Amino acid sequence: MSVLDHNAIDINPRISEAEVADYIALLKPRVMSLVIFTALVGMAMAPGHFHPVLAFTSLLCIAVGAGASGALNMALEGDIDSKMSRTANRPIPRGRITRPEAMAFGLTLAFFSVMTLGILVNWIAGALLAFTIFFYVVIYTIGLKRWTAQNIVIGGAAGALPPVVAWAAVTGTVDVEPLLLFAIIFFWTPPHFWALALFRSDDYARAGIPMLPNVAGPDATRLQILLYTIVLIAVAAAPWALGYFDAVYGIVSLILGAGMLLLAINVYVRRERSQSLRATRKLFAFSILYLFALFATLLAEVVFRALAPMAGGA
Repeated sequence: MSVLDHNAIDINPRISEAEVADYIALLKPRVMSLVIFTALVGMAMAPGHFHPVLAFTSLLCIAVGAGASGALNMALEGDIDSKMSRTANRPIPRGRITRPEAMAFGLTLAFFSVMTLGILVNWIAGALLAFTIFFYVVIYTIGLKRWTAQNIVIGGAAGALPPVVAWAAVTGTVDVEPLLLFAIIFFWTPPHFWALALFRSDDYARAGIPMLPNVAGPDATRLQILLYTIVLIAVAAAPWALGYFDAVYGIVSLILGAGMLLLAINVYVRRERSQSLRATRKLFAFSILYLFALFATLLAEVVFRALAPMAGGA
């Protein structure tokens, strides 16, 4: 048999077994829903009139850009996803979509979402969306996640940018208000993901990902969760303290912050395994409710302000 035979390239086309649901899973729908909601709040807070068609186009582009980031992330992390119970059922570990297919899918979505937002809305928003995708894929996924325990601290900036992109879509600029939303999501990210990392530490250890509990230990992680939660409460109250929102938002943010703080303290003091697991799971679940409720309150106050003059004139 010749050398050529041993090195022959298989040119038979692969028939993909992927279904629409597999491609939807690549987009990380739950992450995408959070991106859409926070972007909606950033857009609603922005001053000036924004045509509904452009508003819908902007949110669609931001959502597709987030989905593109998710697909590219999965394409680059197919090897470690297969080692983690939380991610083992994703399309690539199951063999339903290949990594090149996911990469092509993600790059296509990223290109069209950025170009559409830039051409139809404005290039400041388009550039910010491109930077968000770049940050998540290159800085976080390639540069940080496998190499440093600070991966989700720095990488959290990517998840915090959608409200800034949405604000820029309306105004063509970036101002203090969207940066406050950015800061809230940025400081929310460590307590949220480190709570997850505490009860999924075995998963991350199998995959070789240096999450804080695996590198610095559970006790150091509990302390970091508590410290970041304290900073988060102060940052979350800033829109009220700086006069951008009324006392209703301020009171809600402090009540929600008190809930986060109590659960973070509970995580800090509960060191016995079963109690610790319950405490971290409660904090993880509440942190999702916390961010949603906080942004929902911001949105409700914006809507109330918009409707108040009409109600007064009726």
